[in-house]
Amino acid sequence: MYKTYSSSLSLGVSRRRRIFGPSLAVFLSALLLLLPLSISLQAQAPHNPGEPRERRHEERHQIEVVEEQWRQAILHADVAALGALLDDDYMAVTASGMLKSKEQTLEALRTGKLRVTSMDLFDRRVRFYGKTALVTGRIEAAGSTNEGDMSGNYRYTQVFVRNEHGDWKIASFEINRIREPKEHREHESKPTSR
Repeated sequence: MYKTYSSSLSLGVSRRRRIFGPSLAVFLSALLLLLPLSISLQAQAPHNPGEPRERRHEERHQIEVVEEQWRQAILHADVAALGALLDDDYMAVTASGMLKSKEQTLEALRTGKLRVTSMDLFDRRVRFYGKTALVTGRIEAAGSTNEGDMSGNYRYTQVFVRNEHGDWKIASFEINRIREPKEHREHESKPTSR
């Protein structure tokens, strides 16, 4: 029985060699020829983790500069400076969940509906995805909106896009208040209405 099994096994192997032998060899040859091309294309891709450290550092620095210009424009209610930093398709999600376009954001700053007296950025993390940069971090701010006092600690996300001139523009901004442990308990204990 062992011989029969062995013989049928070798028969199956030899049959497979005849069927798959040349095809497998062609496939492996093509793979070996295309591998260097694939590696070369990946090395040329923007913001690849293998990209030179100096370039990544420079782009990170560019984002940090734009973010500081954004912070200063808000603190000084400089509508023109803020307008130059925001992409035309800019959209913000406020801490209360409202959507604000570029025009609405600039109008709120111009009319004083948004007044920020202090704003510090912490724990900033910048990640790149091609011509897009994603920034996450924390903001400690003081000021007011037409809804009232907005002072507190927040988490934020900003999306930057590189335009056709190579400039970074802010395309999106979202902010969420960080609740203190006491606030979490109060929020959880409130009954929900149906």
